[in-house]
Amino acid sequence: MSNEDKAGLGEQAYEKAVQYELDYGCCPQCVLATVQETVGIIDDSTIKASHGLSGGGGLMAQGACGALTGGLMALSAKYGRDRDKLDKGRCINNFKKTKELVERFQQEFGGITCEDLQKQFTGRTYDMWNAAEYQAFSDARGKQCAHATGTVTKWVVEMMK
Repeated sequence: MSNEDKAGLGEQAYEKAVQYELDYGCCPQCVLATVQETVGIIDDSTIKASHGLSGGGGLMAQGACGALTGGLMALSAKYGRDRDKLDKGRCINNFKKTKELVERFQQEFGGITCEDLQKQFTGRTYDMWNAAEYQAFSDARGKQCAHATGTVTKWVVEMMK
């Protein structure tokens, strides 16, 4: 696939992931669903398994951004170690790809946790288990989380092709 074709596919994935995030939320699922529809390799159980990673894990904001974890899961689905090879070493190629994604994400968004992004996007953090706080976050962030979701998806699709 040419670089131009990869870029075009990446842009299509960006748009789809942004729309999924705006319509449905749960950034890791939006990344993985878009990768599934664009590249393949992701199965429905992987998308389901990512649900609890949203909002930095359990909507607690302290872990890695859900979009980033969705991207890491997608790359691992393609490049990661198979179950029957647990005793065969670390499969360093996957770590190279995932390290590249984390570094790009940190460079682009100024951090990797949900809290980091909340601060970058709105100037503060929010308790996403409090309905009023969650609504305040939703209003303040605008389309920025959707942009992060789309950006990760674009990068992952380009990395996988």
